[in-house]
Amino acid sequence: MGESRAPIRILLVDDHALFREGLARLLGAEDDFEVTAHCGSASQGLQTLASTKIDLVLLDVDLGSERGADFLVEARRQGFDGPVLVVTAGMTDAEAALLIARGAAGIFLKENSAQLLAEGIRTVAEGRAWIDQRHLASLVGSRQARQSGEPRGLTEREREVLRGVFDGLANKEIASRLQVSESAVKAVLQQLFHKTGVRTRGQLVRVALERYAREL
Repeated sequence: MGESRAPIRILLVDDHALFREGLARLLGAEDDFEVTAHCGSASQGLQTLASTKIDLVLLDVDLGSERGADFLVEARRQGFDGPVLVVTAGMTDAEAALLIARGAAGIFLKENSAQLLAEGIRTVAEGRAWIDQRHLASLVGSRQARQSGEPRGLTEREREVLRGVFDGLANKEIASRLQVSESAVKAVLQQLFHKTGVRTRGQLVRVALERYAREL
């Protein structure tokens, strides 16, 4: 008789308490799942990751004043390397592309069944992707267009600097990450401000998400 596998330790991050608690009970009934913790904010989720052994995160995108995409960045920065499956009521294709670019293992829509979610969890736990068909065609089409030589709106350096801005880094930190001078980073930011027609980093983030999410 073979050894039974340890259950997948799950952290559930969703700001809707009834949904979160109900889903925790449903998943807890599965022999191969253990809902180790659940919480209603990105900050609480990050604290849990820092103090508790977690194998997989189920993450809502809209967490009130916080965003799931920011949680992804911070979780990776903290050293969490497990899969993060985004469970959402809906999002745009651009948001989906950004989440995948930031390391999400998949996207699951809440309108689907708990049984299908269990399948999605097992899929990403095995290192494979799970992307809802509603977004898959758009993501694949975007990738194929880039590979076919379709002109890109951003240069590689602009993309690198923008990723640093999305990660909340200061110019000095972006320069250190890219191993360039701080003045070089400032110059690229000025290019981006000019290209997007904005004046602040906050405006730049919003416009870049609308126009260039698929490139990031």
